[in-house]
Amino acid sequence: MRYYLIAGEASGDMHGANLMKGILQHDPAAEFRFWGGDKMQTVSGKAPVKHIKNLAFMGFLEVVKHLPTILGNISFCKSDILQYKPDAVILIDYPGFNFRLFDFLKQHQLKLIYYISPQLWAWKKNRVFKVKAFVDRLYVIFPFEVDFYKNYDVEAHYFGHPLLDEIHPKDYAKHEAPQAVQPTIALLPGSRKQEISYLLPEYMKVAKRFPNYTFQVAALSGNGSEFYNAFDQPANVEVVYDKTYSVLENATAAIVTSGTATLETALLNVPEMICYKGSWISYQIAKRLVKGIRFIGIVNLIMDREVVKEFIQDEVTENKLAAELERIINSPHKQTLLDNYAELRTKLGERGASSRVAKDLVDYLTKKGN
Repeated sequence: MRYYLIAGEASGDMHGANLMKGILQHDPAAEFRFWGGDKMQTVSGKAPVKHIKNLAFMGFLEVVKHLPTILGNISFCKSDILQYKPDAVILIDYPGFNFRLFDFLKQHQLKLIYYISPQLWAWKKNRVFKVKAFVDRLYVIFPFEVDFYKNYDVEAHYFGHPLLDEIHPKDYAKHEAPQAVQPTIALLPGSRKQEISYLLPEYMKVAKRFPNYTFQVAALSGNGSEFYNAFDQPANVEVVYDKTYSVLENATAAIVTSGTATLETALLNVPEMICYKGSWISYQIAKRLVKGIRFIGIVNLIMDREVVKEFIQDEVTENKLAAELERIINSPHKQTLLDNYAELRTKLGERGASSRVAKDLVDYLTKKGN
């Protein structure tokens, strides 16, 4: 069968690649056309239609600024899908873009598969009705999302968290980050330039307070070395490209920007704190739209309590982050975090989620009448 996949961010590229591997296990003749990144390209052997480095825009102001580009991409995507004539279109998270394709896909009677539901339980809950009306098969990655959708009479399928397929701690020897003489702290400032620009300067300030540690920045070569070199970098900070898991494996603790990386850090058993900061206007808008949730960190959302300390917007200060890092390093809090991580892994289930989703998807598409 022919599959058209759309991922717009680094995490979507990772999960999309693992899903493609799973599809090939159950449909060896599968053909792919996709929007994504290097990991999906490695699986398919083909370059993406559009690369994620040109697709990820964070925050309301940033989206408005790039709206002509986004609208142009949507128009091109629609014509490209029609030309490819896929058996199914698989949308991977990335709701700001992917939701704009719903009407079009329905109009042309194309199978719409949504893999990794956007966090509608956090904000824009009214979008659930669009999911109900347009999505043919919905896959979620958090167990509580099944009940959320059930409340709206939407069937959601949960087969475990696909990140467990990516976390293989013993597999990174061939991709090791540089070994520091001193113990290390991992700095994960995010993948988008906008978020990095807000958060990395604060992380650098914290590094100056801990001269007996080496701080390693988990950077992405796709952003360019000149981008990272523009930041004021203390002597005890190293920038390490494209080796995030190895950076984490070497780390005593981590300062992590909110997103998938917070769960990756927990699954690699590294004590962490979670940070988020954006433009003032974007934050004010988001604060008014997000209703009924107590946390922003994935770890805390899954555990339904604050396991990892969160610092949001004005709370992201040198003094507060340094105090929390000191607490993680030099108090019993570290062991408490590790105990909670063990419970988290139990909640997420067994590895193999990507393959289980792929099998269900292929079975669904080949079932008579679909």
